[in-house]
Amino acid sequence: MERGRLPGGGDQPVTATHGKYLTLTLRIILGWVFLCAGGLKIAEPVAFAGSVAAYKLLPTFGNYLVAATLPWVEVLCGLLLIIGYRVRAGTTLVLLMNLVFAVAIISAIVRGLDIDCGCFRQGGPKTSPWIALLRDLALIAGTVVLLWLDNHRIETPAAS
Repeated sequence: MERGRLPGGGDQPVTATHGKYLTLTLRIILGWVFLCAGGLKIAEPVAFAGSVAAYKLLPTFGNYLVAATLPWVEVLCGLLLIIGYRVRAGTTLVLLMNLVFAVAIISAIVRGLDIDCGCFRQGGPKTSPWIALLRDLALIAGTVVLLWLDNHRIETPAAS
C-alpha cells in the first residue's frame, strides 16, 4: 500500500525500495558529515574553542564548554545515523544543531564578523560564512527529508 510520494511532488509514488534507499543514502551522508566534523574538532579542541569564541556569542567558559561537548554530540549523532540506531533521535539532534549553526552564522554575517565557521578545518583556510550557511541549509534540507521519510514509512502489503 502506497502512503507517500517522492519529495518535490513527482508523479511517481514512493515505493518501499525508493524510500529505503533514499533513507539509507541520506543517513550515510549526514552521518559521515557529522562524524568527520566532530572528529576533526575533537582532535583540535583549543582551536575549535577559538572558532566558537570568534562568534562573540558566549562567555569564555561557554566557548570552552561548547568546544569540549559539541564535537562528541556530533560524533554520536553521526554514528547513530550510519549504523541506523535511534535514527529519529540522531536526525532530530542534527537538525537542531544545524539550525543553531545557521542562526550563529547569520548573526556573524549581520554583525559583519569576518570569521571562519569552524565547521571542519581548525586553523586552515577560511570558509566563507555564505558557503557555510548554504552548507547548513543543505544539511537542514537533508534532515527534514529524512524525518519526513521516517514519518511516511511505506508499508509493504501483507502477503495473501
